[in-house]
Amino acid sequence: MSTPSHPDIPGRKKEHLAVCLDQSLRIEGDSPGFGELSFIHRPLPEISADEISTKTDFLGTSCSLPLLISCMTGGSSQGKEVNQLLALAAQEAGIPVGLGSIRVLDSHPELFDQFHLKTIARDVPVIANIGGQQVRDGNNSELIELIKKLEVQALAVHLNPGQEFFQPGGDRDFRGIGEAIARLCEISPVPVIVKETGFGIPPVDVRALLDMGAAYVDLAGAGGTNWVLVESCRFTGAAAAAGKEFAGWGLKTAVLLDAMRGRGFPLIASGGVRGGLDLAKSLALGAVMGGMALPFIRGVLSGGVDEVLQKIEEIKLALQGVMLLTASKDIPSLRNVPLMRTPSFRDAVEFLRKGEWEL
Repeated sequence: MSTPSHPDIPGRKKEHLAVCLDQSLRIEGDSPGFGELSFIHRPLPEISADEISTKTDFLGTSCSLPLLISCMTGGSSQGKEVNQLLALAAQEAGIPVGLGSIRVLDSHPELFDQFHLKTIARDVPVIANIGGQQVRDGNNSELIELIKKLEVQALAVHLNPGQEFFQPGGDRDFRGIGEAIARLCEISPVPVIVKETGFGIPPVDVRALLDMGAAYVDLAGAGGTNWVLVESCRFTGAAAAAGKEFAGWGLKTAVLLDAMRGRGFPLIASGGVRGGLDLAKSLALGAVMGGMALPFIRGVLSGGVDEVLQKIEEIKLALQGVMLLTASKDIPSLRNVPLMRTPSFRDAVEFLRKGEWEL
């Protein structure tokens, strides 16, 4: 890809993973907003639990659940273990899996096997991941060849200006990234997904990204892993102190979904999705897929593939429960189910729908 690289990307990735696994540290943002939503209980659903289907099509593949193991880590020895175990879990559960940033392969091509997971996740979509700055500064031809070698079904381009700003040695110039994404979308042999990394993407930018050619936009809103907080846990001094002020920064995932409900946008809901009920609410708000990362990474390192599969089964069971109690036989039916909203939630949604954010 031939882009300027961090002098010790594997070391930085190792530190990121260590911070994320330390549950004594605060690295998650405020509420993603799902708690301000309620389904309407149907005591006469007139359906059988046995006929409920949670299957959905994504990236040309039939998946058992509308659930994605989101992109998060890679580039260290522990990251390799995490990626491979998550790929095993994804294959067994029949759901898509994302990789950590493949930027490290530019300076460490010997790590290729860490990211070549298609031999493990043979029957489910695998999604590669690269930063918007690397798309702008790198060689797209080399990037295309790399994603072909990785045999992935999509490429996620992540936007992380907040994290980079507070990261020592991080990127500081974010000009021209939109144009670079548009150029990549024109030549990419696989669908391009554009995602944030914990602070959300407002409607005006979602529309712009779709116009650029993005196949999906992953909102990755506030309420999940806050990467400014992750960076602030790695260091001391002014940057660490200032970073902690951004604990509540960003746009709530559920609010963003509701603000764009009914527009037909291909949205992936990640950022604070922590269970089947959150996933169900995301789908009812119009998401095509929900994504989770931190719970799976913590699970795989505490209990291996079995713990991840147990978490997926819990999510599936809760989703099926919501579907039964809302009389939804399948995922398309669930997307038409109404939700009750708190007044403050409604106000936030209306602000994003109108005024300066009007599409």
